[in-house]
Amino acid sequence: MKKIIFKQVLPHVFSESGDVLDSEVWKKDITLEKGRIYLIEAASGTGKSSFCSYLYGYRDDYSGQIYFDGQDIKQLSVSRWIDLRRCSLSLLFQELRLFPELTAWENVMIKNNLTDYKNIEEIKIYFERLGIADKKNSLVGKMSFGQQQRVAFIRALCQPFDFIFLDEPISHLDEENGHILSSILLEETEKQEAGVIVTSIGKHLDIKYDRILRL
Repeated sequence: MKKIIFKQVLPHVFSESGDVLDSEVWKKDITLEKGRIYLIEAASGTGKSSFCSYLYGYRDDYSGQIYFDGQDIKQLSVSRWIDLRRCSLSLLFQELRLFPELTAWENVMIKNNLTDYKNIEEIKIYFERLGIADKKNSLVGKMSFGQQQRVAFIRALCQPFDFIFLDEPISHLDEENGHILSSILLEETEKQEAGVIVTSIGKHLDIKYDRILRL
């Protein structure tokens, strides 16, 4: 996939409320291209969660159109979405969506066993670089949110992708771990020539963005 196009997209909740939006995304025509890095700056209540949900295809409560390489995503079949989420789209959820009853390692391996994308040594190195090597066998439910955030990030890298979406990826990380996460992200996306779409309500990844859009 090379391009994602938003054409006059607006969440139903905003059209129903009648609110006047000062947005560079909603009700606009924008193109997100593979190989470029985007920051979507958002204030609370501007639809950040909706934005990510639409891109990943698990909500469609909007007017307008979203196109993946010219195809309206509302026309995609379930099997096509499965393929896209396995090979073209990766998402780091704001709420992480890890399994608390499983260990950090098990949470990552669920994804990697589906894709067979990373080898064991690569995954171990991610855990080491992000400072959670000693937490591999800890239950996620007993880890801090910042530690869980790093586990979810590693999981998001365990697949091929044309675009990776990161919803507030460093909200609970200190500056050093934020820098490490940024470095790993840039290494992986450069290797895959992927597009990066980061959302934030204030704490940004310290990387050079090709374009910043206000949601």
